[in-house]
Amino acid sequence: MRSAMRKLGLCFILLGLIAMPVYGYGDGPPALNSNLDPTVEYGCTCHSTSPSERSIVMITGVPVMYEAEETYQFSVTVADSHELSASDGNTKAGFLLSSGSIGNFTWADDQDIRYAKGVQDDISHIAVNDGGTWHINWTAPSADAGAVYFRLAGNSVDGSGGADEGDYWNLLAFTINPPGTIVSGDSSETLETRTIAVGDYETLFVIEETDAEKEAERQAALSQRVYEQGNLLYWTSLTALIVGAVFQREVLERRYDDGPEFLASELAYPQAIRRGILSIASFIVGVRWMASDALISFPPSSIVEEGTRTTDLTGFTIGCAFFISAWAAYGVYRTILAARVEPQVKDVL
Repeated sequence: MRSAMRKLGLCFILLGLIAMPVYGYGDGPPALNSNLDPTVEYGCTCHSTSPSERSIVMITGVPVMYEAEETYQFSVTVADSHELSASDGNTKAGFLLSSGSIGNFTWADDQDIRYAKGVQDDISHIAVNDGGTWHINWTAPSADAGAVYFRLAGNSVDGSGGADEGDYWNLLAFTINPPGTIVSGDSSETLETRTIAVGDYETLFVIEETDAEKEAERQAALSQRVYEQGNLLYWTSLTALIVGAVFQREVLERRYDDGPEFLASELAYPQAIRRGILSIASFIVGVRWMASDALISFPPSSIVEEGTRTTDLTGFTIGCAFFISAWAAYGVYRTILAARVEPQVKDVL
């Protein structure tokens, strides 16, 4: 009886050991994978046996060179490439990040991050994250510690709780150079932070738009075109009506020997000068705007954030400037006609 109990217990122990790699670590990956290799270097084999290009692992805000005691803001993103390309894919993810115990990691309380189990100074997720993005601060060492080698492991899982073909992971390694590596004469672009990623190339750089995105873009372009053409038709029609009405008045005045009322010269000269100055100034402004490559938009691009949609008013404002110039010139013509009219009795009195 005792021998049978021992055998049964041994069977349960063996089954437990066999089953251990099958279950993923929802509260963060272990220091060593199922092969007893460092997880951050060899991958999380508790979910699958080999890395997958379907798992996108990306980190942003990485400098080319660190400065002593400087703090840098990293953003770690782990995602399923199918999910990024608007297809059905895994929405849960986790990570493990190591700096080789050089520098210090810090993070906000709402980031669900902790120091990794069994690995000094490495960090990982606390619970499987549905968003797949974590924001981390890394403070460089207080003195030159040489190049800092980072390793990042990320997994995208289906949340089933077991290691199956629906789980994917990938590895990313990068280096930050020590102080003094880049001299002041080097290009300023090399001093900027960078984004480093690994995964499916098509998903990272050549993501195709879905039919819904294409249709939304087409509808937006159609709406913009209707708006622009509608404005063009409206203002063109209004201008044509005004010009037609003025032309009709000129024809009727000549047919019935009618015209503007008498205007005394002491009033006509200042009025003609004001209208003439306005006509010339508006014409010059219109020409300058036409010759300039700058866009006139509303709201002005200088006061809004980059990427904010604005309305291009360049053509409209140029047209208004020339219209005002022509209308003021016509006013000068009407002033001259009024000054030449013979005064009537009511005008003398």
